[in-house]
Amino acid sequence: MTHYAIVAPAYPSHFAALQALAGELIDRGHRVTFIHQAEARDWITDARVGFHAVGLQARARGSLRQTLKLAANPGGPLGLRRLIDDLAQTTQMLCEALPAALATLQVDALICDQMEAAGGLVAEALQIPFVSVACALPVNREPGVPLPVMPMAYDTGDAARKMYQGSARVYDWMMGRHGRVVLEQARKFGLPDRQGLHECLSPLAQISQTVRSFEFPREALPAHFHHVGPLRPPASVEVELQYDIDPDRPMVFASLGTLQGHRYALFERIAWACEKLGAQLLVAHCGGLSDVQSLNLQAQGASWVTDFAPQRAALARANAVVTHAGLNTVMDALVARTPMLAIPIAFDQPGVASRVVHAGVGMKVSPRFTAALGIAERLEMITGESRFAQNLERLGAEVDGAGGTRLAAAITEQAIATRRPVVDVESS
Repeated sequence: MTHYAIVAPAYPSHFAALQALAGELIDRGHRVTFIHQAEARDWITDARVGFHAVGLQARARGSLRQTLKLAANPGGPLGLRRLIDDLAQTTQMLCEALPAALATLQVDALICDQMEAAGGLVAEALQIPFVSVACALPVNREPGVPLPVMPMAYDTGDAARKMYQGSARVYDWMMGRHGRVVLEQARKFGLPDRQGLHECLSPLAQISQTVRSFEFPREALPAHFHHVGPLRPPASVEVELQYDIDPDRPMVFASLGTLQGHRYALFERIAWACEKLGAQLLVAHCGGLSDVQSLNLQAQGASWVTDFAPQRAALARANAVVTHAGLNTVMDALVARTPMLAIPIAFDQPGVASRVVHAGVGMKVSPRFTAALGIAERLEMITGESRFAQNLERLGAEVDGAGGTRLAAAITEQAIATRRPVVDVESS
């Protein structure tokens, strides 16, 4: 038995994906413990998964809830700076707290989300084997590929390559506070200098929720990088939608994720667009809207408005999904072969949306400048043009065969057992 600790940024979608991997490892006889601020414990829904709280006195800014609120809507430059400061503060806190926590828990290996540098730094310093998991788009860099947070389309021309390089410099400047913390902690641990997330990845195994055909073309990924598709728990019970759906009318599912579900005005435009098309609309706002706002949306064209809906069941029934382009939703849509209208808002969502367009499985629009008519027109296109269905079938089949959570667990076990880079996965 191996005791794994998971170090990840405190975002619900990241915890959900990594908890699925934790569950598979527990099924294989291992022990798994998440390490983070105490408030993140609420996202652990599998009673078999452990949780260890750290940093109880370290977060001077306030609660994790306040940090998530800022992440959902940082506002202007000052808000964005505060968010980056919070990310840096969390990385520093984890770097300081993890060594003692890992010793107390007698951890044998780490599973580190690519978006939190502390895991890789501490594992390298303590010589603990670790694997890296990309719950969002991979942060691995190469010159001909834009960073995940950038909205650029893929192009092989010199002008595009220069634009990618320039945008990376801007990003690194904006993330300067975080980069300085990474550098300071690396030096404290006696490690070679580094300043970016992409410099804190595992030399043994790197695992991504994407599949190769969804990503922009890559030439420089390490041999121990593995596209396994979405990390999901096994579907033990088939969940059905509890709505009276008219089979003769199209249905649209709209979700903006756990952090963006408060955007009432955007949901309004989606509702108006679906009413214009005569389509049924299921809105899942993840607790972001009030009861009054929910009723108003129904008056403006939404058929059903709820806090949470069984996403995979909703996608399987829907003719189209309107999404913030969160990677979890997009990968689930590929499995369901559901065309996507991406409305990216933050984080790596602009990059995910660009890949949705590049792969030909949907379209994207601006959350600020696209009116209801524009949303309606694009919904009509993605549901009516055969090219979207053909590309969805191709990518969906690739996701189906990618290996998912079981392959990710096998890669993790092999990396930790052999302490060698995992290039070919041994059968188990």
